[in-house]
Amino acid sequence: MTAYAKGNVKEEFQENFLAFIRPENVKKRLGEHKVISFRYMVGRHGKETWEEVRFASVRHEENQPDSQIHAVGACLVDVDAEISKAMAQNQALKDALSAAESANKAKTAFLSNMSHEIRTPMNAIIGLDKIALADASISEATRDHLEKIGTSAHHLLGIINDILDMSRIESGRLNIKKEEFSFAKTLEQVNTIISGQCRDKRLTYDCRIKGNIAQYYIGDDIKLRQVMINILGNAVKFTPEGGSVTFTVENVAQFDGRTTLRFIISDTGIGMSKEYLPKLFDAFSQEDSSSTSKYGSTGLGMPITKSIVELMNGHIEVESEKGAGTTFTITVTLLNSDRKTEMTGEDMPQPQEMCVLVIDDDPIACEHAQVILNQIGIACEKALSGAEGLEMVKLRHARRAPYTLILVDWKMPDIDGVETTRQIRAAVGNEIPIIILTSYSWDDIMDEARNAGVDTFVAKPLFVSSVMDEFRAAFKKKNDKQSKKAADLEGRRVLLAEDIAINAEIIMMVLSMREMEVDHAENGRIAVEMFESHEPGYYDAILMDMRMPEMDGLEATQKIRSLDRPDARSIPIIALTANAFDEDVQRSMQAGLNAHLSKPVEPEALFETLEGLIVS
Repeated sequence: MTAYAKGNVKEEFQENFLAFIRPENVKKRLGEHKVISFRYMVGRHGKETWEEVRFASVRHEENQPDSQIHAVGACLVDVDAEISKAMAQNQALKDALSAAESANKAKTAFLSNMSHEIRTPMNAIIGLDKIALADASISEATRDHLEKIGTSAHHLLGIINDILDMSRIESGRLNIKKEEFSFAKTLEQVNTIISGQCRDKRLTYDCRIKGNIAQYYIGDDIKLRQVMINILGNAVKFTPEGGSVTFTVENVAQFDGRTTLRFIISDTGIGMSKEYLPKLFDAFSQEDSSSTSKYGSTGLGMPITKSIVELMNGHIEVESEKGAGTTFTITVTLLNSDRKTEMTGEDMPQPQEMCVLVIDDDPIACEHAQVILNQIGIACEKALSGAEGLEMVKLRHARRAPYTLILVDWKMPDIDGVETTRQIRAAVGNEIPIIILTSYSWDDIMDEARNAGVDTFVAKPLFVSSVMDEFRAAFKKKNDKQSKKAADLEGRRVLLAEDIAINAEIIMMVLSMREMEVDHAENGRIAVEMFESHEPGYYDAILMDMRMPEMDGLEATQKIRSLDRPDARSIPIIALTANAFDEDVQRSMQAGLNAHLSKPVEPEALFETLEGLIVS
């Protein structure tokens, strides 16, 4: 036990010290501690130094039976040296921690920059390779060369991804998602990849299911798939022709809304020695350099796999014997999902129904995206800047034919992908899934991008499978939100500005199908007067023809928007017009209209537009 005093030695020290060493205090404290000390600071030769008086209880042999303290020993100790040493050690630890944090930041920045510097030319290589392979006129020899270029590029890309994954794991920035996913589809994708590799190498592949495996679980399907493909891929790589690879999935336990799954991957490959097994999960560890040159390996796959499994609160074990094959056993626990069925065609758009916008300042990247998306039947449009992309999104939104998905490059001149997303969200809302494409590590911008409206991220170069996986997840979230926020149209009051009587009659009949109330104005001037003469909030929306006598729809909209009343800026105004060119849509947007529907207007398109724009 230690007490401290600092100040005037002659006064404060004397007062504190005398109180400290009173017999009753010393005896009380020594009853609790064998040694007590009084530490004080004094000034000598212009320098402050610590000194200490230590007291210890003393019992003589003849006094032992009474268990009382009869004497106290005291000594003066110079503790300045030990305090200085402790302070120096603490400062050294702080300096070491600061240096480690700086080194870690520098490493992360270096890896991020190197990732970009390598991915940027890789993007061009893979993109041009895909474009060239799509040319039916090339010779077989050229096609063979191009396919080998693509294979080598993908191998290099895999190395880059492994290094970045390892960096994220070391810095604690690799996150495990908890999202609903189709386990059956994940397993199907893994089996498609591995069975193809086994077929090419003439290996026997067998996937077995044991126990009750649900269709859907909640977890990180991308990381889970990465674990399976890493280990199965190694099994294929290190198993000679004629061998076999077996993949067993079994349900081993269910409890408290969770299911524990076990994955057993066995092969008849070259195996590993007992001495090497403890080093298997060390970064850059390789048993045999000759095997590395023969099979190709970075030594990062296993440590990454082990780290991912542990982040998922799982466990991985391995048994192997040189020349007799290897068996990996992975156990992970996933949350159960209440979902039992697949998304139907009504929920999820089919490829032929989709139209994707790619916004990227690199023409090769845009062309590459078009080629690979067109291969699965998805229509793709491109914009070479954020500003151009924003205008294209506005045009399609105004026509009520929005893009199904928007892919935006992060690093672009003038406005980057995050700012482009922010402007798109401000212009057309949150319905369209937006995915950021980047060669950089996106960890540092994740929060900013999410706040701007980005749904998710995909690394360059672009692959259809990764885009579609992320799109499905984003689309499901958007769909759920949309179904909750659509406004009920029954009883809503609409102001219709239309100069042709038969057209007005048809629109009014259509709106009556949803039990909406309609006030008709024969031209733009009357529409402005009717809006102005009713109290704020009387009308829920305005349907505006563009070509009308006395005052056309554009001028009428501008007049309404300029009125000094609370609903003038917020009321939805929808153009109903035969003017269908892009310039017409742009003029509508500039005048303040919210949407531009071309005649003849489909009832469902009109209802959907009103549901989306009217505040529920």
